[in-house]
Amino acid sequence: MVIFFEKFARLSLKSTFIWSLCPQYSTALTTVGRALIVRSSQLIQHRYVHSRGLGASPANPGAAPPRLPFSRVTQEVLAFFRTLLPGRTITDPDLLKSSNVDWLKTVEGNSEVLLRPKTTEEVSQILRHCSERNLAVCPQGGNTGLVGGSVPVFDEIILSTSLMNQVITFDNISGILTCQAGCVLENLSNYLEERDFIMPLDLGAKGSCHIGGNVSTNAGGLRLLRYGSLRGTVLGLEVVLADGRILKCLATLRKDNTGYDLKQLFIGSEGTLGVITAVSILCPRKPKAVNVAFLGCSSFQQLLETFQYCRGMLGEILSAFEFLDASCMSLLEKHLKLTNPITESPFYIVIETAGSNATHDEEKLHQFLEEVMTSSLVTDGTVATEATKIKALWSLRERVTEALTHEGYTYKYDISLPVEKIYDLVQDMRGHLGDMAKNVVGYGHVGDGNLHLNITSPSKDPALLAAIEPYVYEWTSEWKGSISAEHGLGLKKRNYIYYSKPSEAVALMGSIKAMLDPKGILNPYKTLPDNIH
Repeated sequence: MVIFFEKFARLSLKSTFIWSLCPQYSTALTTVGRALIVRSSQLIQHRYVHSRGLGASPANPGAAPPRLPFSRVTQEVLAFFRTLLPGRTITDPDLLKSSNVDWLKTVEGNSEVLLRPKTTEEVSQILRHCSERNLAVCPQGGNTGLVGGSVPVFDEIILSTSLMNQVITFDNISGILTCQAGCVLENLSNYLEERDFIMPLDLGAKGSCHIGGNVSTNAGGLRLLRYGSLRGTVLGLEVVLADGRILKCLATLRKDNTGYDLKQLFIGSEGTLGVITAVSILCPRKPKAVNVAFLGCSSFQQLLETFQYCRGMLGEILSAFEFLDASCMSLLEKHLKLTNPITESPFYIVIETAGSNATHDEEKLHQFLEEVMTSSLVTDGTVATEATKIKALWSLRERVTEALTHEGYTYKYDISLPVEKIYDLVQDMRGHLGDMAKNVVGYGHVGDGNLHLNITSPSKDPALLAAIEPYVYEWTSEWKGSISAEHGLGLKKRNYIYYSKPSEAVALMGSIKAMLDPKGILNPYKTLPDNIH
């Protein structure tokens, strides 16, 4: 078999779960098959800003808790901010609107103040002032989060990093970039590519998301299989604590074993422990040769076997191994008018290789494709080597989230599971929901066991949500997975943390929060369950 690596080469072959361990709940657990039904003798009802309905309870754990006794913004407070940030203290409701609403348009707060500092010292003065006056703060980057973590729940002051967008230094020998937290990921990528380097992180939201937000949520993305998580590539952080103290741990060393690695506390803490103001990150060299293959498989088992071959035969040049199902492809074609470049299949794979020798890489990819196609693991495929064609193939994976926004209301779940169980959850959820859901689709990162499960309905449907949750979390817990692989917990998932973490670990998290933010002003109502705040 001969496979041509041209512009668009065509391959022609045919729990135990304890409800938050909260003292205010009296909970009984009843086992029904694999599911656990949570019943409570106390349903605490209060105003829920986002749905204008019930507050958090065992029946509705994702709802907002009651407003905590924080102070309100006064004219005196506004005068301080306007003096500190002239022209960058926003109170116009029309200008505030986009910062009060999340990207999915499912969560909306009521903040009356948006602050746009440019320096770490300004952030420090803001937080010191807020701490002294017991004012709650919501740090916000590009506002691309999917769990309600980047927008206020009530009237928290929004602290935007959008003007903290400068590259501080770049070392073209070590590949270490130091920049402010508000730098947009795509802008950093463009900056580095001009210098023959790349970011170790790539996301569908790269045109809007900020590196500080990426670090705060420990975002995974499309390159994690090759370059690992931000916990490994981030070398240092500058963080402003809740009381205004500046923690200067902006190291540019790959090895530093002097005491505790404090930056790890803030990576993935979703802005609840401190506000990240600057990041130093290790960046790999830009690969000289990139190939992307888009393949079709008849079953998920064949997809998994293809992944095994892929890891074994492509080895060091394998950069990404992503998948989407046929339902995702239908949505891409229907709503975004994208074209499926291969024969219709139940499953699709996006494989990227990145190396330093085009001839060597193409030979390895050719051998791999010949093996999986002659063994009938792959039914059809296409390969791209030119940048425009590579981008076109990647869009079939990256734009699934966008296509879903046109399908009605979407319930999104970001799950880590043993790789062989990833699609079982999609199939079980379809059987569990039956005709209640409009669509149940699955896509994600096979290379790191991360499923993006999305369930759509024509409009918001409480009955559908009750059927999904806690079933999806019980299923995940049974297979020792994580209820949040890369999106974080935010507002929507905070009370489900016990499905993935033991109570002792959650209690310790609460102790760390109390130590670093004793007044609880930073991103309250997020990440930690209600009984911890």
